[in-house]
Amino acid sequence: MRNFLLNTLVLFFVTSFSFVQAQTIEKGSYLSKDNDQGLNLKLNLLENNKYELVFLEGDYEVKNDSLLLKGKNRDGVIFNVDYAYDTPVSVGKIKVKFMESLYYGFYIGTQNGTDPVKYQRISDIQLVDDETADSGLNFEIDHEQFLYLVYEGYSSGTPSKILKFAVPDKATEVTIEYQPYSDNPELKGFFDKKTNELTVFEISGKNPLIFQNAKLLNQELVKTKLLPLESKNIKDWTYPGKDEGITVDGVAPEVYDVAPRVDFKLKVESSLADAIKVTKAADNKFLIVYNDIDNKSAQAYFDAFIISQQEAIGYNFYEAYDPKYDVYNYYLTNKNDKSWLKKNNMSDSPSIIILDGNDTILATAKSNLVDKQYQFTYYDVLYIKLKKASALADFSKVITNKKASDADLIKAFNAVSVFVGISDDYYSDEPVEGDFKFAKSTLDKKQVQSVWEKIIIAHQKDTKPNMMLVESILAEIKSAGLNKVIFKTDKVLNDTDFKSIDYLLKHYDAIEAQSQEYNAKDDTRVAIGDISSEISSTLQNNAILYADGGVVEKSDEKRVMETYRKLISGGKGNFESYRSYFSYLAANAANGDPDNLYLKEFDAYFNKMLVTQENVIQRLDEMYSADVSTSYYGWREFKEYHTNLCNDVAWFTVLHSTDAAFIKKAIKWSEYSLVVKKNDPYYLDTLAQLYYKDGQKDKAIKTQQLAVQFFKDVEEETKIEIQETLVKMQNGTY
Repeated sequence: MRNFLLNTLVLFFVTSFSFVQAQTIEKGSYLSKDNDQGLNLKLNLLENNKYELVFLEGDYEVKNDSLLLKGKNRDGVIFNVDYAYDTPVSVGKIKVKFMESLYYGFYIGTQNGTDPVKYQRISDIQLVDDETADSGLNFEIDHEQFLYLVYEGYSSGTPSKILKFAVPDKATEVTIEYQPYSDNPELKGFFDKKTNELTVFEISGKNPLIFQNAKLLNQELVKTKLLPLESKNIKDWTYPGKDEGITVDGVAPEVYDVAPRVDFKLKVESSLADAIKVTKAADNKFLIVYNDIDNKSAQAYFDAFIISQQEAIGYNFYEAYDPKYDVYNYYLTNKNDKSWLKKNNMSDSPSIIILDGNDTILATAKSNLVDKQYQFTYYDVLYIKLKKASALADFSKVITNKKASDADLIKAFNAVSVFVGISDDYYSDEPVEGDFKFAKSTLDKKQVQSVWEKIIIAHQKDTKPNMMLVESILAEIKSAGLNKVIFKTDKVLNDTDFKSIDYLLKHYDAIEAQSQEYNAKDDTRVAIGDISSEISSTLQNNAILYADGGVVEKSDEKRVMETYRKLISGGKGNFESYRSYFSYLAANAANGDPDNLYLKEFDAYFNKMLVTQENVIQRLDEMYSADVSTSYYGWREFKEYHTNLCNDVAWFTVLHSTDAAFIKKAIKWSEYSLVVKKNDPYYLDTLAQLYYKDGQKDKAIKTQQLAVQFFKDVEEETKIEIQETLVKMQNGTY
């Protein structure tokens, strides 16, 4: 497994970008994200808890956000071969790009027809200097009919793998990539709800690979792998003239597995006080205290674990030490720690106690170290949950400190807001003996909300935005801040939230100007996005709270409407804002709109944004290109949204309005939709009924006849309704 992951996973740098969020690990396909090696892997989560990962397969088990992939035994070697046809090369030769830096044990051979295969050890071949070539080896070999690739077995008991490929006549270059695999490993995965990414890694935590659900990626793996003509496993493989290597007393030199690139050592302190002090000095670290105080062999066990953990951590470093992956210090309790253990009611043995640098106990488990070793890695969800637990502990201290400054309070709220969606209990739905148990928060909800309200009120007179407060406000109004993280409750927008939004609107331009620089300061931040879109999304999603299929609580509708108007009238409204606004208006109007607010607001938008003396499509294209919030939508979706919106509001007029002025306006809206989407039977039906209501009966009948003419793809029930409407128009009973 180590060879597989080292050569296939850890060497591939993974970049992340994702906009869509899912809420659980779904069955289906996940594709590895772009990496600098050009590797594309596919992870399939199948029925009956089966999975497929490239050429690995086995059973899987899901627990909350965690995934366990259980391995099967397989063995073999894969060479990926790809030909090119336009590379300059010597006559009678083919250029070889061997994309492997560790090339000992590899052989290459050529053959014409049934002639003997001419093998060469790759390490013995004279290389060709090529400044434009990628990393790896570059050389030339004879251009013959067949290409043989050999990976030699380490010993007489290990067969060599030999693959035979056909060489196209016109090929001028062949690129060869070696991809080993041995026993299917046991792998572990964690699903991040915030980024919609599934990170898969060895149980030890080494060599992570990040996947996204294939349904969310607009891509397919289209390149077909070139298959060998033959694939053989041969023990004691050789060929005439082969140098069998240097031996000592007839014994071949031992072949070692690949070692970590960095010789990493953990420093274990001799006292608990020193261990806590060292942990506090490092911002990203936690202290794992192992207690097995009455076990005489505990020290030997602990020392062996440290050696193993040093190696595991070392595999995360590429060329040099990186503190990002060194996130835990370790300490073994001794007789001097008995009073500390007693004070904190730690009587289990063996047990694991995890502290932060402030000597705060964050989590405990009745377990030995080896059973939990796979969790002691930067990539495991345990690390994220410890960061959250530490932030909550710090928050509790600050919030209850009467001498805490305004800056301290804002920093505390901000630190908590990034942990939305992270549960305190490692396996909260199915607690298992030995799982980590996290310290519970004892914060008072009213006290926390009161402090937050005072902060918002105190900053209403700010002349420039406090960006850390802005970030915290955005989290809170989206129900992803203190209420969600600390008290795990959803809520609708309240008075404090509307004051918070007013703060964002007041400093809108300054926030937009500073957000990019602010976001770049710390990659762990919840990035501040487009303020208009953030507010619009909040107003649409958090003004009503649903539960059990019904409405539980609603925000003050007047405040919601006022906020939309402030956003739009201030010239800050974008496509997302209007889209959210009209959705909200439509939902409210469905229960009655005596003041015609829905129609009035849409008419203002129609006249301001859509009416043009020029080409209608060109105008929509200008809107689409000028508005950054449209980047989440395709051009067709943007165009169809507006045609459907015009038809929807016009149809609302048909159903709910007898106002002659609005009927005439609705005719314009309906006619607009048909300019963009000609002969749509639904739109024609709407326009015909508006004509009839406006007294243009002949025009109405002709338009309704067109609706009948073009309703080929209309569902049967609607066809009947359109035909019945036509009959009523014709006989004067409409």
